[in-house]
Amino acid sequence: MSIGLNHFLIVAALLFSIGFFGMLLRRNVLVLLMCVELMLNASTVALVAFSRYTDQMDGAMFVFFIITVAAAEVAVGLAIIVSLYRRKQSLMAEDYATLKN
Repeated sequence: MSIGLNHFLIVAALLFSIGFFGMLLRRNVLVLLMCVELMLNASTVALVAFSRYTDQMDGAMFVFFIITVAAAEVAVGLAIIVSLYRRKQSLMAEDYATLKN
């Protein structure tokens, strides 16, 4: 049995759906950040799969940019989360509703 494009796309869809439903159902800010990263990794898997299937390097080139953006996102996101935790002593998203105003 060989692993084809559809197997990679199924894995990418599962990863994206887990991240999406995690964003909808969870309220912890750290878990929300991890769910965003999971969705970003799902798009990376799909890009690599399409790149491999078409024998072009375009998808692999985008993956390097996605990894760079993900690293910057994690650094900025964790800095914001640490700052918010010092202010409110909580990581629950409902506690930060007052920051909207």
